[in-house]
Amino acid sequence: MKTGIIIPCYNEGKRLNQKAFVSFIQENSDYHLCFVNDGSKDNTLDVLRAMKKAVPNRISIVDVKKNSGKATAVRAGARFLYNLQYISNIGFMDADLSTDFRDFKDLVKTLERDDKLVVFGSRNSGGGGKIERNFLRGLFSKTIKQFILFILGLPIRDTQCGAKVFKKSIVPVVYQDAFLSKWLFDVEIFLRLKKAFGKEQTMQFIVEQPLMRWVHVDDSKLGAKDAVQIPMRLAIIWLSYNVFAFFNTLNTASPADFSLESSSLDLAIAA
Repeated sequence: MKTGIIIPCYNEGKRLNQKAFVSFIQENSDYHLCFVNDGSKDNTLDVLRAMKKAVPNRISIVDVKKNSGKATAVRAGARFLYNLQYISNIGFMDADLSTDFRDFKDLVKTLERDDKLVVFGSRNSGGGGKIERNFLRGLFSKTIKQFILFILGLPIRDTQCGAKVFKKSIVPVVYQDAFLSKWLFDVEIFLRLKKAFGKEQTMQFIVEQPLMRWVHVDDSKLGAKDAVQIPMRLAIIWLSYNVFAFFNTLNTASPADFSLESSSLDLAIAA
């Protein structure tokens, strides 16, 4: 059984470290890389195909035709990997490798050793590692973090870290319905877990693990316009999941009722 890693890509042709990804998957046969091309307008798809050609059986490419944001890309990758019988764990990480493979492998070890449902990296848990980011970004992150803590009602320090891994069994709970937000879907992941399992059980099922290394890479796809809209978008998430929850607009399915076919998605599996 393998761990599938989703790597969402939008216009990453010049930034993707092809050598690092190929070397990792060649040296780790218990992993499978699933690159999701999120409607890129550059040569990202060609770069992904070159990597797949180097290691054809351990790399998959999901080509989402229209750019729809990270949430849609991760969801498409999760739904694709869910149908692969040899996949037992599914996770995602950023294409810029702001979190490195060593830390990601540590998340997987914790998931399997402690028999948890979700293990996610944290840049704020005092792990003593190398965490780099500029001052203004850090200040803004701390402000947003307080708003997120209020929305979740869960003592999670860092919901937005781009490195998470989870048991395949929770895909029906988390990824059946489309996310409300393109970039804040991590918050929705925890809200869906809380709805499915309750607050106490959710905290028993998840682990927030300090990263030894995380570096913010410039040229972020989240622009200034998106950043200033974050409070409003968080408010929409809060209203949808907490205030209007009794309307049952978001349905939680059990694994037994869950069936996904790649052909039902607005994407193509690239050769």
